[in-house]
Formats: sequence, structure tokens, C-alpha cells
Amino acid sequence: MMKRLLLPLLALAFAGATQAQDWAKSRLEKSPRHLEWVTLKHGNREVKAFVGYPEVKTKAPVVILIHEIFGLSDWMRGMVDQFAEAGYIAIAPDFLSGAGPNGGGTESFAGGDGVRGKIQGLDQKQIDADLDAAVAYAKKLPAANGKIVVGGFCWGGGKTFLYAGHNPNIQAGLVFYGSSAPADLMPKIKAPIHGFYAENDARINAGLPAAAEAMKAAGKKFDPVTYAGAGHGFMRAGEDPAGSAENKKARADAWKRIKELLAKL
Repeated sequence: MMKRLLLPLLALAFAGATQAQDWAKSRLEKSPRHLEWVTLKHGNREVKAFVGYPEVKTKAPVVILIHEIFGLSDWMRGMVDQFAEAGYIAIAPDFLSGAGPNGGGTESFAGGDGVRGKIQGLDQKQIDADLDAAVAYAKKLPAANGKIVVGGFCWGGGKTFLYAGHNPNIQAGLVFYGSSAPADLMPKIKAPIHGFYAENDARINAGLPAAAEAMKAAGKKFDPVTYAGAGHGFMRAGEDPAGSAENKKARADAWKRIKELLAKL
């Protein structure tokens, strides 16, 4: 009996995830902006990355985006387009490049469990090297003004905090509901870290007081904002047509803040 009930529920969950990708993909396909795939290289490694360009007259800052634990999904590519729409060059590397079946990336995995498992096993040194390659690529873009921000969501939020300690030359870090860097890394951080957190996210929020204290002790700027009523992943869930009112408001408020912060670069 339990098995008969479980199978339909799994089917519904899979359908829901597919539909989520459908609405994200549909929006992306209608974009008027220039979007392209590029290959980033370092050593013997090649990393696919999705790039979006704004429709502006002047050179623009670059925002390097680190995807969720779900990999470089259609929603993540859509975020590249939305940052481009806001006036920034956006670059999202696929950190699963070469890790999938037949040497593929995120797109080569059959399901979410495979993606999550591979991402959790990625070496931090490789992640930093992939990001270094994205920064090097950004610096050479004729349309870029030399200012580079790194931002990430969930798994990518935690990696953003870590990368700020690895590369002290970025202009800012945007951490969306990600875990904080260890205290011994914080003295190496030079860029301001702007945090975007959900009220209903005890797992991540439990570490915020200690992170704020450690950043303060290290003399670093940490600017965390918690969005009322929102849940973990609200930047994606708030864009979902079926998302809650709280997640939608949190997403809208976060976008307003993002634009205000980046305008001050």
C-alpha cells in the first residue's frame, strides 16, 4: 500500500521540478539579450560557462554567479540573463563540467540526486581554480569595466564566502542563504560581504551570530539581511509562479537591494 502511494508522490515531485525548469527556460528563451556559452580553461581543465551581456552604452561590471547544489540549471541560466537585464555582465560557470556521464556537465545527469552527490564531492581547490579562471576571463572582456563581484545561491552562497577569502581582489560578495566561511579565513577577506537570508531557514541562520561576530573581530564588513517569512531558496522559489507571497516579496526586496549595492561600485 505504501509503495503504491509513494510512486504517485514521486511522480508529482518530478513533474513539479520539470515544470519549474519549464517556466525558467521559457523566460530565458524570450530574452532579447546576447547570451552565449564559453569555455574557461586552467591547466588541463575546461569549464563551460554561461554568459549574458547587458544592453548598455558603457562598460559594465561583471558578476560571477555560483550555482545552487542543483548545478547550472535553466533557472541559474535565467539568473545570468536577469543580472544582464539589470545592467551587468554575468558569468555562471558549470562546476560540474567534465564530472558527468561521458565527460558532460550538469546537463548530462539524469536526476537531481546525481547532481547533488557530485557537487558535494567537488574539491575546494578546483572550485577556487574554476572561479579564478572566470575572473581572468572577465578581466579580458572588452565590454567590462574591471570591477568584479561574486555571488552565489545556497551551495554557491557558501562558496562565495570562501572565495572572498581566496581572492581578496573582488569588489564584493553576495551570499544568498549560504554557509559562512570559517573564522580563520575571515582575516583574508577584503571585499564587503552582503548576506541575503531567509527567516525560515534555521540550518543556515544558526551560524549567523558567530559569523557576524568573527567578521567584526577581523575588522571586515558583513552586512546580513534576513527576509521575513521567506524560506531557503527564495530567489528561485520566489520566481516560481506557484511560489508563496513571502518568497515573492523577499525576492523582489532582494533584487532592489542588489541593484542599490552594485550601483555603488
